[in-house]
Amino acid sequence: MQQDLPQGTGETVESSGKNPRKQKNEVLEWIKAIAIALVLVVLIRWLLFKPFIVDGSSMKPNFHTGERVIVNEILYDIRSPQRGEVVVFHVPSEGRDFIKRVIGVAGDTVKVEGDVVTVNGQTVDETYIQDELDAARSNGTLYNNKNFPNEDFTDGTVPEGHVFVMGDNRSDSTDSRMIGYVPLDDIVGRADLIFWPVKDISFINH
Repeated sequence: MQQDLPQGTGETVESSGKNPRKQKNEVLEWIKAIAIALVLVVLIRWLLFKPFIVDGSSMKPNFHTGERVIVNEILYDIRSPQRGEVVVFHVPSEGRDFIKRVIGVAGDTVKVEGDVVTVNGQTVDETYIQDELDAARSNGTLYNNKNFPNEDFTDGTVPEGHVFVMGDNRSDSTDSRMIGYVPLDDIVGRADLIFWPVKDISFINH
């Protein structure tokens, strides 16, 4: 003989709508989504972009010791570096990475005399250090320290597959004037963003 359920029992079961199995599946889906997101972040960070810590004064006044920058590692797989871009590259003889600015690319003829840089016979308009150049000239001194060895660079043509780089702080920079042309294969990537310290967060002017 069929018995009726207690009053209200059917409504209670129906209105709750809770399915433990369904809830468990949703939790698992969230865990999977978060795990995939973390993997993507790690891949993007290590395969596409790389953090770099500035060490030294060679890129003053635009970069300072301790600043953290993000380096775009894939840009130069698409195209070659261009004049004015700030790049990070390996220096095997030094056993470390340098950050410098591209002055000349393959086929360019570069000459450095004191604080004047010419490429293909034309003086380079170096807006990124113009204030320092003006200050030095107004004081009757060259921005390039005359006591710094190998300050000048006689005419030279940048060979294929290389670039000519210099630090923004010309009087205190070990760059292509000393180490020679930089092979494209040694370039890690372009410095695109200063992300630390917070007060200095900014996109890098190329």
